[in-house]
Amino acid sequence: MKVLSVASEIYPLIKTGGLADVVGALPLALRSQGIQVRSLIPGYPAVMQRTPRCHKVVRTYATLMGGPASIVATQIDDLELFILHAPHLFDRPGGPYGDPSGTDWEDNWKRFAALSRVGSDISEGVLKGFVPDIVHAHDWQAAMTAAYMRYGKAVRTPSLVTIHNLAFQGQYPAAVFPQLGLPDAAMSLQGVEYYGGVGYLKAGLQSAWAITTVSPTYAREIHSPQFGMGLDGLLRMRSTDLHGILNGIDIATWDPQTDPRIPATYSTRSLNRRFGNRKQILQRFQLDEDVNPLFCVISRLTWQKGMDVLVGLIDDMVTLGVRIAVLGSGDHALEGAFLAASGKHPGRVGFIAGYDEELSHVMQAGCDAIVIPSRFEPCGLTQLYGLRYGCIPIVARTGGLADTVINANEAALNAGAATGFVFEPDNGQDLLYAVRRACNVYADSRLWSGMQRQGMKTDVSWTGSAARYARVYRSLMSRKPSDA
Repeated sequence: MKVLSVASEIYPLIKTGGLADVVGALPLALRSQGIQVRSLIPGYPAVMQRTPRCHKVVRTYATLMGGPASIVATQIDDLELFILHAPHLFDRPGGPYGDPSGTDWEDNWKRFAALSRVGSDISEGVLKGFVPDIVHAHDWQAAMTAAYMRYGKAVRTPSLVTIHNLAFQGQYPAAVFPQLGLPDAAMSLQGVEYYGGVGYLKAGLQSAWAITTVSPTYAREIHSPQFGMGLDGLLRMRSTDLHGILNGIDIATWDPQTDPRIPATYSTRSLNRRFGNRKQILQRFQLDEDVNPLFCVISRLTWQKGMDVLVGLIDDMVTLGVRIAVLGSGDHALEGAFLAASGKHPGRVGFIAGYDEELSHVMQAGCDAIVIPSRFEPCGLTQLYGLRYGCIPIVARTGGLADTVINANEAALNAGAATGFVFEPDNGQDLLYAVRRACNVYADSRLWSGMQRQGMKTDVSWTGSAARYARVYRSLMSRKPSDA
């Protein structure tokens, strides 16, 4: 089976969050299921710099959304790629979606319509030697692929859209519609129209043969107005085509026994070696060296992630003896609040603005626990990294966090099944109670190390999830017309 994956980012070439990790890891996991995946991604500068000189141009466009473009076929590491080389759209400084100041590009509607249009073209068989059996689009940036297919020549090719975060939808004014190259009939409630404008994710959810999201609990949550972000009605209508498939992680990249990014590797039998990683964390964050627990936060600093709730509890956590290392960026007010907390509590609270992949590995390998207070979390990957590395997750009971962490209540502790601490989302007092519980268990080294080992034994790989994706793909193939 041949699958075309369409996405706006892919690890290790370009990454802003968990989307890239999934898009990079899933194709490798699907090979064991007999599925070949080629990924179509934009030709950002970081991507083009990694593209081998021996790449092959397999299609050219005299003009694509305002400028010349080409499709480049290549392989980077173990990833088979199609790269949309369109300098007028993607050769610019900053991140994938915005300028160096973080402001979104005004023409994002055009940039990702172009990506989706090319995905649809490939699905029609315009590339010699590669005709996908299924097209798998990820998030709003690629979701229009399914709409272009529906209104084009690939209407009989199965399409799948994965929701990584429903909060980001790609909504644009109706004025962009005439430039999208879609028929007039597409500008309807049953097509791409959304509250009088054009909704990229909505269009994909309306058009795709099937929809997946990244955890079973989130799949249930988004049926409700609270989590549905205005699309709950559509998702309820399509509930029989909606599947919640839990994300996995790349356990070769995230392996505490072999990780080259950490000073001291270790296993369940040598947990004491984790202290070799703690030393680097204490130095980087300028924290005191003592016997109290060391917690970390590795996150975007946003309302969704519950960072306002957490920063409001810093004083109480310090009073409990906890040291906290925070790595993240996002809302400027929240960055300022964490910076102020580190100034108020020197040696107890450390803050580094930004994201550092290598440091994140060291933090998971040396901190005692990771705090994830999200108001909603489609899946979350940091708690999976925490489980893998013996960095015990303290998480809100929502989405994939609820699906992956076993709460350390008395019964779970006695049974040796507990892997973390779970609290109610958007509830500061319950979060503080979970921190207290964690501190109490930490005082019992036998219980704490037992939880670490139990978490490290948890299967957080892609094996089971890849098999579920394969089943969805095959179910779609069974619906494909026999003459298609």
